[in-house]
Amino acid sequence: MAHTRNTGPAKRAEASGSRAERRRGLRREVPGIVAVLADEQDFSAMRQYRTFAFDDHTDYLKEADDLLRSLARRQQHTAVALFDPEDFADYCDATGLDPDSPVSRSRFTADVAGHTVSIRYTGEPLTALLPVLIDTAVRQATQEYATELLAGLGACADCGQDIGRAAIQRASHTLMRLLDRADAGSHHLVCSVPAPDEQLLAVLHADTSAASPAAPAPDGERAAAAVDPAEAAEFAAVLAVGIALETTGGIVLRTSNADTPDRLHGWRLRQGTLIPLTAGEVFSAYCTDAATGEPLSPEPGVEYCPGFPVTSPDDPDPHR
Repeated sequence: MAHTRNTGPAKRAEASGSRAERRRGLRREVPGIVAVLADEQDFSAMRQYRTFAFDDHTDYLKEADDLLRSLARRQQHTAVALFDPEDFADYCDATGLDPDSPVSRSRFTADVAGHTVSIRYTGEPLTALLPVLIDTAVRQATQEYATELLAGLGACADCGQDIGRAAIQRASHTLMRLLDRADAGSHHLVCSVPAPDEQLLAVLHADTSAASPAAPAPDGERAAAAVDPAEAAEFAAVLAVGIALETTGGIVLRTSNADTPDRLHGWRLRQGTLIPLTAGEVFSAYCTDAATGEPLSPEPGVEYCPGFPVTSPDDPDPHR
């Protein structure tokens, strides 16, 4: 009995459907990145281009949010980055591309934005994701600037010691000792240091409320606090700039525990060393308007406390 192949409409539709399904599956394996103009200033800068289709930032963000949601519905991995108009203009100058072209914007996103800070999109509203993305980008830029500045200081002409590396070592040790000697609780630290081109600011969150007691160290230190390594590295880099350059600046520590007032401590940088502030100095710093010098009302539920010593004989020797 002869057999014939079924090449009718049903078989062809089945083959076509199978190819379409495979194509959709392959498309889901292609990662994507959406670069967003996060603020009005950047958005306004792009409006100079005729091919940029938007004239309202709010509407632009809504469309970007809808795009991200549609990509998520396709189960496509997508990351969100920031689109920098100045970097885009420089990129077009360097590559000879026409900046007034969607193709140029797409190529810039693929070549440049894809290598900068990005966050994986998991379905959250864009308005919630952008502040996190901006904060992450600022933190990375701060650390890169501080690290580059420290690396450029070179070696000491007298002893040959690498000034930047010595400052990082001392800053890391100082931060560890500060957290060791802080009361148990949830900590919020801010380090502010002037640099040649800008004011550097680093924030660190740490938690010692759940730390299990360790075997007592010679000076009674506790177990290490739980910290985010990236935050700690940025914080140490900023503090190291102040140590290496012997600038002014300082650190504020806020410790929180349930059912008790928050406790505020402060230190100032002097010749590369953290000097504890008195309770009165901490109060004055928090209760004075930095712009006008006018007094501010004390914050309710807060205790203004002196800083505590964070130096020790076993600290790395400061470079002079």
